[in-house]
Amino acid sequence: MDGHGYNSDLPNSLKKKFKNVWIYHGNPAPDEKENGGLRVWSVLQPGHGDGFSSDGKSNKLSNEFGVELSFAKTLEEFYPNEKIAIIKYSRGGTSIDSLAASRFGSWEPDYKGVNGLNQYDHFLNTIKGAFSVNDINGDGKEDCLIPYGIVWMQGESDAAYTEEIAKRYYFSLKRMMDLIRASFRRDDLPVVIGKISDSWNDKKQKDGKVWNYGELVQYAQEKYVKTDKNAAIIRDMRYYKYSDPWHYDSNGYIDLGEKFAKALYILDKKKGYN
Repeated sequence: MDGHGYNSDLPNSLKKKFKNVWIYHGNPAPDEKENGGLRVWSVLQPGHGDGFSSDGKSNKLSNEFGVELSFAKTLEEFYPNEKIAIIKYSRGGTSIDSLAASRFGSWEPDYKGVNGLNQYDHFLNTIKGAFSVNDINGDGKEDCLIPYGIVWMQGESDAAYTEEIAKRYYFSLKRMMDLIRASFRRDDLPVVIGKISDSWNDKKQKDGKVWNYGELVQYAQEKYVKTDKNAAIIRDMRYYKYSDPWHYDSNGYIDLGEKFAKALYILDKKKGYN
């Protein structure tokens, strides 16, 4: 999820630079493109939502934000003396299953397309670059990144096409989380996923439903967190308001970021990690 909250809607507490929070935001790119995951570490501030891009030398901020701002603010409250690093890779509309990729892209690791590059490859490129930097904040001291958790908000596209694709989502999600954990070399890394919801605002459908097989993906998400002791799920999105048929309004992204941080904090304390 990129994030479609508007910077102009942000409260003053989030409309700022976070001096102790840095973000490595991989350039979102379609499958097949070689510029996916290009990035540079920078101080977190508004503009890392939809429309963000990077050429690997500088970031181009957008007028939108995602969950990263309220997520960072909440983590700062839990860990006031820690420096926080966020690694973000996202591309709106992407699916895990390649049969639901459309023009947005697929996270399915085995999906090769033409050039052999997909969203999972762009994610790995982002991770590789993030961990290759020794001095993130430029203070002359070597930094050490300690993986803390995974935040995953996705599944709508897998719920939009066929019943068969939606029924595969549990296996798609489990494999994806296993691989992402492996990329951080910690197979019990906490995972928090957001449960997809529906705005019921598709004017082309008599019932207004946007994700035709959303219940199947929701079931798969619930099954995943029930069978993985280091995973949690956020369900509050069913109460959010929407800015269009597909995206929450600004308040939704702010609330979701807070919920993600709180859920990771609880998992962290449960496992006894620091």
